[in-house]
Amino acid sequence: MAKIDYAAVKDLQNYRNIGIIAHVDAGKTTTTERILYYTGKKHKIGEVQDGAAEMDFMDQERERGITITSAATTCFWTLDNVLHRINIIDTPGHVDFTAEVERSLRVLDGAVVIFDGKMGVEPQSSKVWGQADKYMVPRMCFINKLNLIGGDFEMSLKMIQDELSSNAIAITYPIGREHELSGYVDLVTMRAYEYADEDKQEYKEIEIPEKIKARCEELHLVLVEKCAEADDELMEKYLNDGVLELNELYTALRIHTLSGKVFPVSGGDSRMADTKVLLDNVVRYLPSPYQKRTVFEDKATEEKEEFVGKVVGINQDTDEKFVYDANEKAPLVGLVFKISVDPHVGQLMFVRLYSGVLHSGSFIRNSSRDKKERVGRLLLMHANHSEDISEARAGDIVGVIGLKESFTGNTLCDEGQNVLLESIDFPEPVVSLAVEPKTKSDQEKMGEALRKLMQEDPTFNAKTDIETGQTVISGMGELHLDIKMDIMKRTYGIDVTSGMPQVAYKESISMTIEHREILKKQTGGAGQFADVAIIVEPQERGKGYEFVNEIKGGSVPKEYIPSVDKGIQDAMQSGVLGGYPVVDVKVRLVDGSYHEVDSNTDTFKTCGSKAFKSAMKLAKPILLEPIMKVPVVTPDEFAGDVTGALSSKRGVIKSMLPKGKMQEIVAYVPLGNMFGWVNSLRSMTKGKANSFMEFSHYEKVPDGQVNTVLGIKS
Repeated sequence: MAKIDYAAVKDLQNYRNIGIIAHVDAGKTTTTERILYYTGKKHKIGEVQDGAAEMDFMDQERERGITITSAATTCFWTLDNVLHRINIIDTPGHVDFTAEVERSLRVLDGAVVIFDGKMGVEPQSSKVWGQADKYMVPRMCFINKLNLIGGDFEMSLKMIQDELSSNAIAITYPIGREHELSGYVDLVTMRAYEYADEDKQEYKEIEIPEKIKARCEELHLVLVEKCAEADDELMEKYLNDGVLELNELYTALRIHTLSGKVFPVSGGDSRMADTKVLLDNVVRYLPSPYQKRTVFEDKATEEKEEFVGKVVGINQDTDEKFVYDANEKAPLVGLVFKISVDPHVGQLMFVRLYSGVLHSGSFIRNSSRDKKERVGRLLLMHANHSEDISEARAGDIVGVIGLKESFTGNTLCDEGQNVLLESIDFPEPVVSLAVEPKTKSDQEKMGEALRKLMQEDPTFNAKTDIETGQTVISGMGELHLDIKMDIMKRTYGIDVTSGMPQVAYKESISMTIEHREILKKQTGGAGQFADVAIIVEPQERGKGYEFVNEIKGGSVPKEYIPSVDKGIQDAMQSGVLGGYPVVDVKVRLVDGSYHEVDSNTDTFKTCGSKAFKSAMKLAKPILLEPIMKVPVVTPDEFAGDVTGALSSKRGVIKSMLPKGKMQEIVAYVPLGNMFGWVNSLRSMTKGKANSFMEFSHYEKVPDGQVNTVLGIKS
């Protein structure tokens, strides 16, 4: 790997921290590979289908042709004689690895959304778009694969406008369709370019072809009118003169893109010189760290305040917000957004620095866990390769070795600071498997491997079932768990066998109950006494657990109340129907009593646990099952078979929309009925349909299905 001149770009204005996001197979990794090639980062083009893509460095990625883990790299690009540093994260497209997209978007300043020009907006396109909305990430769109049969810029643009945002505005227009694609029109400058060589790696300027001139002028007018809305001065000039200068258009487009009022759309084939145009537009329109938008929400008042180019969080010493400038002169603040356990270097933390300077060998504070940490080494990452550096500055994305107490979502800061950034939320696993090593001697090794895999992936979990003694792993889908088992075998040398996939059911209650529990034991010496009265009531689905202390007059001393809460939470780990976790319950502690000698924190903890178990049995407990959103894109001729199959699995069909010669069917189906769905779909549609599943919500299991789920014979 060529050595990077780390100091080549010092001005944070010339930094771009971007992600490449898309539906699976839209061309994310191919686009990233071409970016690396055109920026001189690599001298040979690696194709995904050949297993030669540098950013897909895992064996599992190269064999399957999909991105599994997000990979970071740094490259440089010159626009208008100014060198820019671009930090890139290539993210997965498969829904089972959506957590990789989530944590990447949390720390990025901008994003490029890739669309397959044959398909337009696909199900996962909508998912990643929503994730980008959540973190207010400015983005631009690239419609890829326009040179292939079915590639349609107009269709894809309309779908983006209709399904994602009406503010998607074309900034280029293709010359030619499908295999006759020969160049593009720049709708900002109204200049046309065609490929200048057989390999289509260079351009030459031409006149705009008459066949598309009227359409280009129409789209140019839309663009100019949108730019005129950037401020009153531009609007007045446009109304008076009817035109805007080129620099005014560039400036206005940038302003609109940074504010999320415009999403620039270009297109072509990312294997061609079109990627050079994309790089120009990344630099021209996407934000530097100085333009990053952040919204701070006051939890007490629910008031929201927007900041631009600032680092915003909570000062834990005062519980008030802190605001730092996003530059190297401000105090150090960074966020751990990813952990990788490398067999050679150990635990590698991926950190986004928002302000300050981080030095190799320095001591810092993990303010999330109140721990002192020492930075061993700092690494500039290029996929699975790295280069040692002595310092990292605001705006950088770096690898850190040596942190012993840090986890994903933790805030890092100077030793004298106590600031906290918003962490990262991850979905809970919904599919489980019982696993065991083929060799008993590997039991301990498997436990260590699972521990490391959990450190890397917050959506992966492993635990021992108390009743069976089995090791149970949980994740976001069958593919997710299959990959983890493959990693255990290849990376850690542990071959495992697994049972059938199991659904992560949960339990809740359906009515409000008041219950009093008295714990009283006297066996000589100090006895045990606790008296707890609680009211348990159901909560809205997804609201979780809430504990409310309504004790008055000191009937339960305040030092025992957290113990009651802890006992209840312990009891909720295993419900009364099938031993599944209990969710969406509010518990009010309303009364109780104590003994001056025989009461302590342990007795109240035990009493709280018993009280909840007893109350839950009386509160009409219910079983909840995970419901999956299942989009299917299928040829028209198979649409009836697909809807029939989904309905037979207790699926509810929510929509059917035509997408060219295809139909997109969206259904909501219980996860327990969906194992083996991909193979079944492939068989009924002759391999012509695509589908994926993502968790949507939990619903009550129908009464007639409860005994079946619990394995109770009627």
